[in-house]
Amino acid sequence: MLNSEQQRAVEAVRGPVCILAGAGSGKTTTITHRVANQVESRAFRADEILAVTFTDKAAGEMRGRLEQLGVPGVRCATFHAAALGQLRFFAAEQPGRILASKVLPLRYIGNSLPRPYRFRPAADLATEVEWAKNRRIAPAGYLGSLGEHQPPIPEDLMLRVYTEYERRKERDGWVDFEDLLELTIQLFDGDAGALEQVRGRYQAFTVDEYQDVNLLQQTLLDRWLGARDDLCAVGDDYQSIYAFTGASPEYLLAMPKRFPQATIVRLEENYRSTPEILEFANRLVSKLGGAEKVLRATRPAGPEPITHSFAGADLEAGFIVERIRELHEAGLPYEEMAILFRTNARSADYEEALSEAGIPSQGAALMAREAAKQLLKAMRGRPLSDVRHVAREQGMLETIPDRLGEREVTRQNDLARLVRLAEEFEGTVEGFVAYLQERFGTHAGRGVHLLTYHRAKGLEFEAVFLPRLEEKELPSKLSKTPDAVAEERRLLYVGLTRAKRHLSVTWSGKPSRFLSELDLRAPAPKPVESDDPLYATLKEWRLKTARAEDKPAYVIFHNATLAEIVRRAPQTREELSQVPGVGPAKLERYGDEVLAALAAGA
Repeated sequence: MLNSEQQRAVEAVRGPVCILAGAGSGKTTTITHRVANQVESRAFRADEILAVTFTDKAAGEMRGRLEQLGVPGVRCATFHAAALGQLRFFAAEQPGRILASKVLPLRYIGNSLPRPYRFRPAADLATEVEWAKNRRIAPAGYLGSLGEHQPPIPEDLMLRVYTEYERRKERDGWVDFEDLLELTIQLFDGDAGALEQVRGRYQAFTVDEYQDVNLLQQTLLDRWLGARDDLCAVGDDYQSIYAFTGASPEYLLAMPKRFPQATIVRLEENYRSTPEILEFANRLVSKLGGAEKVLRATRPAGPEPITHSFAGADLEAGFIVERIRELHEAGLPYEEMAILFRTNARSADYEEALSEAGIPSQGAALMAREAAKQLLKAMRGRPLSDVRHVAREQGMLETIPDRLGEREVTRQNDLARLVRLAEEFEGTVEGFVAYLQERFGTHAGRGVHLLTYHRAKGLEFEAVFLPRLEEKELPSKLSKTPDAVAEERRLLYVGLTRAKRHLSVTWSGKPSRFLSELDLRAPAPKPVESDDPLYATLKEWRLKTARAEDKPAYVIFHNATLAEIVRRAPQTREELSQVPGVGPAKLERYGDEVLAALAAGA
């Protein structure tokens, strides 16, 4: 059953249509029903419609849904797949071999850079090349186009890398994904007959995730459209988080101005999250700008989001572990929980904490990342005591400057962590690798999800944890312009709206400026000292209880929970139940004993 706004979109089978689809608002259902109605109403034949998505997975899902609705034959494809098909049909000279990833050739090019930059992640270089190509900036115009944009390595070196990448690609007969779009644009600009045939074939266009369109994609779309206006643009400017690749929400926001006669539909009924989570996320709306969308819940009420400051990152991680265990004991699978962070540099913190607690995790594993792969490979046949020297050979810095790209920041943090762990480990390199695999190995398809905000977009989980909501984390320390900070705010909004029923927002450092926008201004509490008598009393009680029950001490209560109990000094079971990490099961099992221990130690 469609709601009234979804139905209005479905019935608008002609002319420009702009669907502003809030998070969890049934966007895919709406656009597939609209396309089906375009065919069923005979406004267009199925083969006259081109539905454009951003991933092959999304294209396949849309195609499958249309077939279920009895409408096969609609072309559902990414921009790149559609462009490639048109090149192969019309171009006199076929495109070269498609380069699946820029990383390998850029790794070879990066190896020629001066030593301080030689080990920078090739993925950072690839992102910068895409930033330029998606803006239709050739190497000749690269330096003049930078403005406030900062490349991951010095500008002259990045120009050298970009120029050499294009030279090698042409020499070896390769084309990358951006080339497919650029070559198709050039084909149509030089062959009016081919362009006329394409426009004759496709009479109506639907573009999903329109907030992520870049100049290169928009230029190709303009060629397909010509002077016509049968375009349905679907997106949410609040979830525009890919400016680093050249994406811009301005094309979506400009639809009403470009097409004054456009039908504007706002999808604001949310089918994902509880009213409490949506009320919390909606506090950011006034700061997000763009086209206002205030999500309305259709799900029943749930628990209030947890917001909490901690005296240290270890206590914060401990709380998250306790809360995950509490939810799991209440019946929630680990796979329905996710911890989100701004960069992969933070993932190892939670891998480590979860591993120590015996909780499986999946996602951004330390051992799968570049620093671990390169360092451990270089350590073969060498004593473990050489680890710091080898890490320095691979570019490990003593201090991390602000201008590094995010992947390089992750690599630097990973190197520092690996060196610290190696220097604490007693044994051989082989034993150290086995230790790392046990502690940081992946559990494919199992466990709590560890994801960056970017990787989490489009996903949803019963429980979401957003730790380290602090200055220089979110917003990132690299975000120095108003536009960059605005994108960081949208990242937070994306994170908040991934949660279906349980949401935890925590911090331990300098609170993020976004917390005040969420009406959260609590200062970080003073730490509980390790020699605090009451803290010592609770730890002694926990140790005796753990031995009696033959369990690890952390299973009874984590240090973070004990510290919070000391800080709050509860005197009743009700007050104790309000302490994060003390769920109903633990309150019932240990509540009276904890209160007795507190009274005895007071």
